[in-house]
Amino acid sequence: MLGFINPFASAYVQSDFFGRCIFLSLFALSAISWAVLIHKIWLLTKARKLSYQFEQFFSQHQKTPLEITFDIPKTTLHPFFTIYQILKKYTVEILNKNRFFSKEEQIYLSKADLGMIESHIISTISQQSKELGKNLFILSTVKTLAPFLGLLGTVWGILVTFSGLQTHAISSANATVLSGLSTALATTVLGLVIAIPALVAHNYLKNAIYELNKDMENFSQLLLTTVELQYRKADVLSP
Repeated sequence: MLGFINPFASAYVQSDFFGRCIFLSLFALSAISWAVLIHKIWLLTKARKLSYQFEQFFSQHQKTPLEITFDIPKTTLHPFFTIYQILKKYTVEILNKNRFFSKEEQIYLSKADLGMIESHIISTISQQSKELGKNLFILSTVKTLAPFLGLLGTVWGILVTFSGLQTHAISSANATVLSGLSTALATTVLGLVIAIPALVAHNYLKNAIYELNKDMENFSQLLLTTVELQYRKADVLSP
């Protein structure tokens, strides 16, 4: 591990002010990238686990779809339960409205009622997807910016090298040449080392969010179908 760190530390110490700024920018990008990467993977894994647990719980209580209670911390991102809460909220509101205006003992949901509930669920799915993808642009920015910063360090290191050869005597130019070359090589490697994990993580998270979004859509259809079977009036065909 020390053998891996020493070349970068040595290159940083030997570089000039602008070269050190490039190094510090790359280090900052690396820290931000890994912080976002770890947090998003943890958040997505937890949300997916909790959602699938609730899906199994709901499948066991489909006979009473509006009477399910499921306690979770308010700060926890729980896509499936959030979708269920929206369905329950608007279904109960519409049933109460229909009960108020209807003279029949049995209350039903009309096709328009179900369409309204579905539109609220679609909006909720969009909000949950947005929340899951929040700050994902940072990884996209890092995977693009890090190689360019590395390239900037490469060009600057080469420029410092040639400048040192022109302005210094041969005896004192060696240190300048070594400093410029170490800056050029170290920043290039560092930029790629930062960009590659960010690229892999960004693609993985985008695909995982897309799959969870599809699962949310499938679960919402299960909810709507269950409520429709319970509360929609059956169509009676005239003879």
